[in-house]
Amino acid sequence: MTHDTPAARGDFAPGGPGRGDSGRRSGGLGLALVSAASFALSGALARPLLGAGWSPGAVVGLRIAIGALVVLPFGLAALRGRWGLLRRNAGRIVGYGLLAVAGAQFCYFSAVQHLQVGPALMIEYAAPVAVVGWLWARHGQRPGRLTVAGAAVAALGLLLVLDLFSGADLDPLGIAWALAAMVGAAAYFLISADDADGLPPLALAAGGLVVGGLALGLLGLVGALPMVASLDPVSYAGATVSWWVPVLLLGVLTAALSYVTGIGAARALGSRVASFVALSEVVFAVLWAWLLLAELPGPVQLLGGLLILGGVVLVKAGERAVVAPEPVTV
Repeated sequence: MTHDTPAARGDFAPGGPGRGDSGRRSGGLGLALVSAASFALSGALARPLLGAGWSPGAVVGLRIAIGALVVLPFGLAALRGRWGLLRRNAGRIVGYGLLAVAGAQFCYFSAVQHLQVGPALMIEYAAPVAVVGWLWARHGQRPGRLTVAGAAVAALGLLLVLDLFSGADLDPLGIAWALAAMVGAAAYFLISADDADGLPPLALAAGGLVVGGLALGLLGLVGALPMVASLDPVSYAGATVSWWVPVLLLGVLTAALSYVTGIGAARALGSRVASFVALSEVVFAVLWAWLLLAELPGPVQLLGGLLILGGVVLVKAGERAVVAPEPVTV
């Protein structure tokens, strides 16, 4: 008897390396870029709010809560009355909400209390390496040379974009929190790509956002994640707007849109390629900071962005060389 396992199908993605479908992969690449661009917008939108007195916990808590409210009706509609899918996937949904949504963000904000933003991001964005390692160790999907080369090129680009060569103060506790955030980010790609039980992406996104929002709210109630807000107006690119405008955009664009398109991308591309394409988020973040906050990137950062994109191209090309295990036979 042969089991059609996610690993046998190719990196959890129908249409992965085992079933070539160029149209699906092209669409997945587009979804991945939309997800990265919308996720990247969160930093530029949040920074003026933080400057106006908002705590990071309040920003991310409202962002996830609004995202959950937006996606929930669509997630329920996508189930089409198949409530058994929720029961069978309850563990995945809870794991996604706790690890990929709440855990990654709580651990990252905890990390930046002890580390500079650059090193904390660098450690969290090592998630693609963790994804490759997990797929190799757990499912026997050994990466090819192009994938390894692409990972190295993208890592160098990330170092340049985050300007880590200028020196950074590293704290062991901060490193531990950043590594925990990396685990959450890796879980995001791995859980998103697994469609073995047929749970619609909208349902997974809705359930994960609801669970993540409740978890962040609980952390706020017990004081582990301070929740402080301000009603003062904020400014972007010389224009002053009411506080609710960026908060609403954070929820709709950087939570609802980001998670839904991210899950769709992971299922079309597989968790390995999707995680590397997601590194383009740092490039988009630089562009959003330039457009909304007038923070211009330097030549070194621009070079780093090009290297990240080059690394993603190599990883994508290297998918054909991934050595997958034989289907499990019992």
